[in-house]
Amino acid sequence: MRQSGRSRRLSLVLGALALVTSMVTACGDSESSGAGDLEKDTVTVAALPLVDSAAIYIAQKQKLFEAEGLKVQIKPIAQSIAALPALAKGEVDFISGANYVSFLAAQEKGTLKLSIVAEAATLTPNMVNVVVNPDSPIKTMKDLEGKTIAVNILNNIQSLTLDAIFKANNIDPKKIKYVTVPFPQMGAALQKKQVDSASIVEPFLSDVQKKAGARVVVNGGAEPVTNMPLSGYVSTQDFTSKNPKTTAAFQRAIIKAQQIAASDRKRVEEVLPGYARIDPQVASVITLPGYPTSLNATRIQRVIDLMTAAGQLKQKPDVKSLLFQSTA
Repeated sequence: MRQSGRSRRLSLVLGALALVTSMVTACGDSESSGAGDLEKDTVTVAALPLVDSAAIYIAQKQKLFEAEGLKVQIKPIAQSIAALPALAKGEVDFISGANYVSFLAAQEKGTLKLSIVAEAATLTPNMVNVVVNPDSPIKTMKDLEGKTIAVNILNNIQSLTLDAIFKANNIDPKKIKYVTVPFPQMGAALQKKQVDSASIVEPFLSDVQKKAGARVVVNGGAEPVTNMPLSGYVSTQDFTSKNPKTTAAFQRAIIKAQQIAASDRKRVEEVLPGYARIDPQVASVITLPGYPTSLNATRIQRVIDLMTAAGQLKQKPDVKSLLFQSTA
């Protein structure tokens, strides 16, 4: 009798332990269900060494991707357009700091079906300026007629916004010759006088001004292009449609990082020296872009309208069809 009572008590204890274990296991599964639900828990992102891409490095540093159950592998690139074939082939999943103009043009040509996942940067005054050597005879915007201006990619957001500024100042853009020079090489090309001027973006702009005494002749963020959307985090519609939960997790982390970048300059300054290879002192004085904290169709429509007016798009795409909207 004593033995059977002890057995019953032991059974009750074991049953209680089993119940507790089951509850703990269930809670554990609940906490990690986000990671388990993702179609892919590792993605590859091609990223430019520009202030535009600050959010992806902030997200890494603040473990925002990790909180979404996502591992992000970053591949540095010099030009976003250079990663376009890799994106189209699925060799990279996202591009950070992709200039809208080049990718909207690729969309129209059928090179890829574009999916804009998050906005990266908008144009602020003196963030992208045309500079010349300190001894250059070029003194004014008008003096650029007949001269060369280095841009990162031909027929992209730089030349598009500059042409709008030139037109607003009664200067014929057709008299300007744009030549391709990757951003990291612009300072050297300018000093060697391989180009007459260069349209340089931060953080390279402040670096060239500090080290070479480069002089500004055009404020590339002036009206009528102030606050113009510059770049975003893009993918293909094929990837985002097949991996909606992964894309939504990436989007959430980036938007949180954009909010940090927009509200706390110090967080941007902390990551810039590492990926942009600039001096921390330069990072502390550069002009930052705007960091949008939402995906806004009206904002991106400005780029499409400007491209259409400039003849770079034959037809205006439906901007809402290009934006990734999470259904989660």
